[in-house]
Amino acid sequence: MAITILDGGMGQELVARSSAEPTPLWSTRVMLDKPGLVRAVHGDFFAAGAEVATANTYAIHHDRLLAAGIDDQFESLHRTGCKIAKAARDDHGSGRVAGALGPLGWSYRPDLAPPAETAKAAYAEIAAIQAPYVDLFVCETMASVDQARGALMGLQDTGMPYWLAVSTLEEDGTRLRSGELVTELFGVIDTFEPEAVLINCTTPEVISDALTALRPHGVPLGAYGNGFVRIADDYKTSTATVAQLSAREDLSPERYADFAEQWADIGATIIGGCCEIGPAHIAELHRRFHG
Repeated sequence: MAITILDGGMGQELVARSSAEPTPLWSTRVMLDKPGLVRAVHGDFFAAGAEVATANTYAIHHDRLLAAGIDDQFESLHRTGCKIAKAARDDHGSGRVAGALGPLGWSYRPDLAPPAETAKAAYAEIAAIQAPYVDLFVCETMASVDQARGALMGLQDTGMPYWLAVSTLEEDGTRLRSGELVTELFGVIDTFEPEAVLINCTTPEVISDALTALRPHGVPLGAYGNGFVRIADDYKTSTATVAQLSAREDLSPERYADFAEQWADIGATIIGGCCEIGPAHIAELHRRFHG
């Protein structure tokens, strides 16, 4: 079965390549100050074997920009993120661009997200801005059933393909970070018919359990885990920065690819990396699945 190789984690690559201290607006701030870094990361992921460039738009939401005093740049930031990814794809000569739509409120905190009906308008606004530049949308790190529902509601009338990516508990891959079973997503999947459902931004060790739970539905599956030790509780606030998260020292490209092979055996056909998964990891995925 053919495997589509995604890129890896943009934000942590920017941390590694920049001397500036991370801020709550981290990856967005870098795009304003040093857009060439973002372009270079996309290029390196393509060179490593990625077939999809995920635009650096995950955290571009009104509430985050308002807090930084730059909400007037909301539209231009989304366009810039998508254009940079598109330029990297065009230079590479092949591949697709995915517009990233991250969670409202804060990552890993579904309790801070607005109700689905409210979220629908926010995601529809983003999709309308990104649509001229991207090939598909990916709703990333959705941590509850209602959070996933709101994101997909905002995309259902775009006429474009979209994927749903959800994040699970680090100690139990069968449950979303809300505590709900991942199988409780089946109704949302049936209603909004995403092209694929992926597990993202959780420890690779539990992703197989999540995929096994979702497999009976029959929707195409994918996965891209992170390389953090765990998501620390003090990161789960809107003033946190990635400096509060620690990278694992035991997740080499080879070991990560070992996990990925397990995911493929379960049925995942879209595989890449999230935070702390860099070009070397993607190169090893490409070697394993296409080499």
